[in-house]
Amino acid sequence: MDNSGECCSTQLIDGDGVFNVDGLENFIKEVKLRECGLSYAVVSIMGPQSSGKSTLLNHLFRTNFREMDAFKGRSQTTKGIWLAKGADIEPCTLVMDLEGTGGRERGEDNTAFEKQSALFALAVSDIVLINMWCHDIGRERAANKPLLKTVFQVMMRLFSPRKTTLLFVIRDKTRTPLENLEPVVREDVQKIWDNVPKPQAHKETPLSEFFNVEVTALSSYEEKEEQFKEQVAILRQWFFHSIAPGGLVGDRTGVVPASGFSFSAQQMWKDIKENKDLHLPAHEVMVATVRCEEIAHQKYSSFTENEDWGSIEEALHLGPVFGKKVSSSIEACLSGYDSEAVYFDESVRSSKQKQLEEKLLQLVKPAFQSVLEHIGCETLDKFKEAFDKALNGGKQFSMAAHDCTQSYVALFDKGCADAVIEKAKWDTSRAREKLRHDIDAHVASVCAAKLSELTKAYKAKLNVALSGQVETHLEEADNETWSDIRELISHETRLAVTGFSGALSGFELDEQRKENMLSAIKDHARGIVEAKARERAGRVLALMKARFTTLFRPDAGSMWTGREDIEEINKRARSASLKLLSVMAAVRLDDERDNIEKTLSVALLDTRSTATDGSITTVDPLASNTWEGIPSSKTLITPARCKLLWKQFVGKTRRIVTLAKSAQEANRRERRERRLRDGMLLALTGASGLADLGGAVLR
Repeated sequence: MDNSGECCSTQLIDGDGVFNVDGLENFIKEVKLRECGLSYAVVSIMGPQSSGKSTLLNHLFRTNFREMDAFKGRSQTTKGIWLAKGADIEPCTLVMDLEGTGGRERGEDNTAFEKQSALFALAVSDIVLINMWCHDIGRERAANKPLLKTVFQVMMRLFSPRKTTLLFVIRDKTRTPLENLEPVVREDVQKIWDNVPKPQAHKETPLSEFFNVEVTALSSYEEKEEQFKEQVAILRQWFFHSIAPGGLVGDRTGVVPASGFSFSAQQMWKDIKENKDLHLPAHEVMVATVRCEEIAHQKYSSFTENEDWGSIEEALHLGPVFGKKVSSSIEACLSGYDSEAVYFDESVRSSKQKQLEEKLLQLVKPAFQSVLEHIGCETLDKFKEAFDKALNGGKQFSMAAHDCTQSYVALFDKGCADAVIEKAKWDTSRAREKLRHDIDAHVASVCAAKLSELTKAYKAKLNVALSGQVETHLEEADNETWSDIRELISHETRLAVTGFSGALSGFELDEQRKENMLSAIKDHARGIVEAKARERAGRVLALMKARFTTLFRPDAGSMWTGREDIEEINKRARSASLKLLSVMAAVRLDDERDNIEKTLSVALLDTRSTATDGSITTVDPLASNTWEGIPSSKTLITPARCKLLWKQFVGKTRRIVTLAKSAQEANRRERRERRLRDGMLLALTGASGLADLGGAVLR
């Protein structure tokens, strides 16, 4: 036991694998661990020998683990597993320093203690720091891959997995950015997890259910000490409140209460020591693994840096060239790998070659997809051009769409076949489906535009055919007005529907859609009539006055002679104007039977009293906003509105009648005066003759 300041440490397990029970109990008492309940965390570190694990822990947690003296050469410093309490960190944090892996002191094949200590660390720790050299990322041994494979597998069999955070610490970071290193580390861990045999209960369990993976990087302690210390100071903050929500292990599970930590740790080590199935790959397999990975990495780098690959990327628009060149380059890369790796373990060599092939294919896959996309765009452009040309040449729409689609989808298929990479089994059906979707969308768009043009053309024809004639019928306003309009609309609609139906036959529309379009034409014809009727109804007062003015005139000539029956003429003119009002009052396109004209005549023209006794109240038939038997949608002028319009009409025409009567009376007076003058003249002429006759007689 070593007590200096707040740090307290002890050797938990010695180099021979003996568990220090008494030392742990004294340690627990010294740091008052049992008082912590669940508020404590356990951190351990594993990694290659002489990789600076103890140095990192001492700077990170202010512990006093023994560090290697660089001037005395690289050798084993930490033996077994040491335990210490981190200083000035909340919550209480226990730190375990594990013996380094790959040490020559134990020999290359005596790796049992490495496996056992690593499994123990994973089993008891909330956070496991995995110390690794930056330049060794991707190497099996240096990156602890085989070790992790074994401990993952055995841990799931021996213990109920708990949520642990794996913090990969990349040491002696180079210029390569962390964001480029981190994905490689995460991918390696994921592959290890995916390939580890699991119990049936955890066959589909994702890595994230048992492990959180974090990655950080530190500069070289020996070459950039100040920068290293600054980075460690930042990393130290990660461990404050590590078990709180959002902390490094805020979602940990299966926590052992502090009072049971000693017993739990002893039992776990006992189970690990007694297990006989823990084993690492043989030395030759490990060498083959490391060397084949180096060869594969070298070939992959050469492939990406090759000038041919750059030229291929620039020639994406040349599908056949792309497929042949990429296939040739990949084959050359794999052949080069085979030549250099031929003497290594066959299973390892084949496995790494397969991984290299997968990486190469993944590298070129985005470019392949770009080629497919380019072929698809070119094919679509050619289709559009050919389709428009066929339609402009008078080819039937459905036939042009069918023929062009078949032709250019076949052209796309040929382009895809030329661009395919030999070793890839990539499915091009999605790109083909996209092209078909784009073609169908273009055909649908053109179809909609063509149908819209046709519809507008036939609607325009109906406008020309109906508008003028409907206006004429409405202004003439006789008993046959709506009957004539119905006959007119039936005739013109039948002609339009027949022509439109023939024009639609070239589009292969389903019956329902075709019926809907024909119905729209019919509805448009009715809409024209209704619109004209509403327009004329809005000017009905002026039209009534014009009709009255036309009809209210002397029977002969242009002068009121005084012999005309003005009241009768007035009655006829008003009756004709009322006819116009009744015709305009509602739309009758469905041969509706109504009594609008009769109602208006009785209410507005019949001056006879409907009551013979003053005690009887007369009901006004026009005191309503609806006509009997006429829906409101077809009503153009309500009864109440008709009454108001009639009142205005009478007011406007009364002066015309008054003036006519005055003119008639003036003419009568003039005739009477003329007759009187003529009589007097005659009388005067007669008296003068008698006097002359008498004078002659006297003479």
